[in-house]
Amino acid sequence: MAELVTIARPYAEAVFRIALENKALAAWSERLSLLSAIATDEQMRSCIGNPELSATQKSALFKSLVGKALEGGEANLIEVLASNERLAALPEIAGLFEELKAAQEGVREATIYSAFPVDDAQRKALIEDLEARFKTRLTAEVVVDQSLIGGVKIVVGDQVLDTSVRGKLESLRLALKN
Repeated sequence: MAELVTIARPYAEAVFRIALENKALAAWSERLSLLSAIATDEQMRSCIGNPELSATQKSALFKSLVGKALEGGEANLIEVLASNERLAALPEIAGLFEELKAAQEGVREATIYSAFPVDDAQRKALIEDLEARFKTRLTAEVVVDQSLIGGVKIVVGDQVLDTSVRGKLESLRLALKN
């Protein structure tokens, strides 16, 4: 998989530069999401990998599946990817684009592991507290992990904030061991 990400990176960076110059990050994010969904379709993946189809045929097929008028940049991207046999890299291109977009907008991703389900009000309050603590905007995903026993464990990038009962017990075990 790393090879596909390596292949996708220059395309994602180029699309990001174009989107930034045209102040169209949100629009390109939507476009790449749609193109990625098309590229991950099982039937489309078999067409992309079919050596009997030319780059022009793959490009035309892809454009026909978009279902709306393509803008110049979008059509050019499809043609370039098809001619270089890189249409399969679209999901990675979209993912890398989203990472670049989030970095540009100052948004970081957080994963909140909770021993119990978190309702919307709790989630919102927790995110507000975390944004103040990390001094950045966050998008958060909540994952229920009953092995925590109680409390939460928060991962933001390479930082971990563990206030779970399991984390406290582990700290206590290590303190007693020493």
